[in-house]
Amino acid sequence: MTLACQRYNTHNEGPWLVWLHGLLGEGCEWEPVIQACHEYPSLVIDLPRHGGSASISAKNFVEVSTLLTDTLKEQGVDHYWLIGYSLGGRISMYHACFGDTTGLMGLIVEGGNPGLYDATERQNRIAHDKRWAERFRNEPISDVLAQWYQQPVFADLSDEKRQLLVEKRCHNAGFCIAESLETLSLGNQPWLVTELQQLTLPFIWLCGEKDNKFQSIAQQYSLPLTTIPQAGHNAHQAQPVAYAAVINHVLSLFG
Repeated sequence: MTLACQRYNTHNEGPWLVWLHGLLGEGCEWEPVIQACHEYPSLVIDLPRHGGSASISAKNFVEVSTLLTDTLKEQGVDHYWLIGYSLGGRISMYHACFGDTTGLMGLIVEGGNPGLYDATERQNRIAHDKRWAERFRNEPISDVLAQWYQQPVFADLSDEKRQLLVEKRCHNAGFCIAESLETLSLGNQPWLVTELQQLTLPFIWLCGEKDNKFQSIAQQYSLPLTTIPQAGHNAHQAQPVAYAAVINHVLSLFG
């Protein structure tokens, strides 16, 4: 089984850029950044229970990593950089640490949590995500999303941008998002910091300058932080040109 995906700029040589979106998103949301990274071929992937992959389930990070490997093989992507946002960033890090890394040339993570070290914290997060999952299953998705985007990590959003996101995400099926929240909860994710610190491939930790939480995580664990000006948690959406400029620069150094 493979995940839904779309190819861009396939006339170009060089390493592929493989893009993984966040919870509630879908691959096409990367298009503004991809347009500014047009010198490289790109593959955008819809994660399980999202977009064109809504009918595909994954029980854990192992299964998602395997789906990613199978999708890359089917698409003939043999040398690539993995770029992931939020949930996609967490999956990218897991894959780089524990998955089949044949052909993986570099890792770029935006707003993806490397895990929780403390067992109590993990259990609390599982319970937290389960509460949200129950809401996504049982309440109108527009109502749940209106509350979802009030969380502190989205504090930089204006009321107008928050409402636009609610409208944009309403096409998701609540039960699909609920499943993703439960199976891929941060509480179910391994602690990845030790493995990330030992990676031998290029690794960039991208973060909006207003995203204090994820800047603090980078500083706490000595992760290779690069900030995007005038952006919060979703930096690639807020500043796609600046975001692409960082990626193009990194690729020019390591590509």
